[in-house]
Amino acid sequence: MRGYETFCMSRIIIEFKDVHKSFNGVVVHNGINLSVREGEIISLLGGSGSGKSVLIKELIGLIQPDKGEIVVLDHAITGMNENALIKLRGHVGMLFQGAALFDSLTVFENIAYPFREHLKLTEKEIRKRVAEKLKLVGLSGIEAKMPAELSGGMKKRVGLARAIATEPEIILYDEPTTGLDPINAQRINELIVELRRKLGITTIVVTHDLHCVKTVSDRIAMLYEGKIVAVGTWQELTKSNIPAVKDFLSGNICV
Repeated sequence: MRGYETFCMSRIIIEFKDVHKSFNGVVVHNGINLSVREGEIISLLGGSGSGKSVLIKELIGLIQPDKGEIVVLDHAITGMNENALIKLRGHVGMLFQGAALFDSLTVFENIAYPFREHLKLTEKEIRKRVAEKLKLVGLSGIEAKMPAELSGGMKKRVGLARAIATEPEIILYDEPTTGLDPINAQRINELIVELRRKLGITTIVVTHDLHCVKTVSDRIAMLYEGKIVAVGTWQELTKSNIPAVKDFLSGNICV
């Protein structure tokens, strides 16, 4: 880790300001405040139903908060129209929990998809860029394979190659190690850190995998009862006297 003092000198590129959200009278967010600085890796921790995934969906405009403001890359996205949101999402990559590959497309076509959607490139340039992204995730030469031929860990890495295809400024990981054996989970953890180092991507990791959190995070934000109750390094959270933090880290809160 680069140390949080490094990020204190970086600009804030994501900010949640007093964000509130309810569904059918059930409060999910009750005044969320969080700032994410350029180039840091921040993990979101919390039990089931704590609103981690909703926070990510709010960040990319898939869900609008009931109250409050969300600023991404100097743009207030609350109330932003769909065309503007689509343009903004071009700066954000996402690795979904199940990798979300197109089963009927080859690895090459899966990674080429965002190039074809967002950029005007020649076929030669697309092939070059797909090869570069596969190399970054340690999977050179598998362009012709189908998703069904890949292991769970390989699918995650192909999904990651697709997420960074257009070189986004922000990448979001939704439970990146879920369903993986310890060796592949550690490989994904190392990739998260390595891609930040090589590409400078600001990273948000939504997970309940404490080993992942400890391995990759510069800071950790803990969600509980609709609020972020603690933000700090792993060392700081392990020394916290906040009951919700202590219970979660000791396994007493259901994930």
